[in-house]
Amino acid sequence: MLRLVLYQPDIPQNTGTMLRMAACLGLAVEIVEPAGFDVSDRHLRRSGLDYLDHVAITRHRSFAAFEAWRAEAGLRLVLATTAGALPHTEFAFRPDDCVMVGRESAGVPDSVHAAADARVVVPIRPGLRSLNVAVAAAMITGEALRQTGGFEPDRG
Repeated sequence: MLRLVLYQPDIPQNTGTMLRMAACLGLAVEIVEPAGFDVSDRHLRRSGLDYLDHVAITRHRSFAAFEAWRAEAGLRLVLATTAGALPHTEFAFRPDDCVMVGRESAGVPDSVHAAADARVVVPIRPGLRSLNVAVAAAMITGEALRQTGGFEPDRG
């Protein structure tokens, strides 16, 4: 299953938007703490509404804890970054990739960039900084699902 990884999210409304998207598209969500707000179920319910019952959320107390979990699971980390080396539409996604988005205020540190197996970017017009993190997450995970057949109806 494709996973959306939120690295130390800052803004509860963006997190709620991404959780709702993940529920609707069948993505698992990994939250790398610490977050810039309380990520308790009560607070997430306020931003994610009733969609939280439809998404698998795992919290990791740190990036090191996330990396240990990822290494054990043998999963690839694809970082969404404005410093990406490859447009997201040209990257070959796998169905079990972990697509990480950074903090709204600061992205991710160099150590996270170094740990990523790949770095992708959503191309935007010159002179503009970046998209909203939830919009970028939707575009990238949408492309990953398109490539891997994730939009196919469940035939089970």
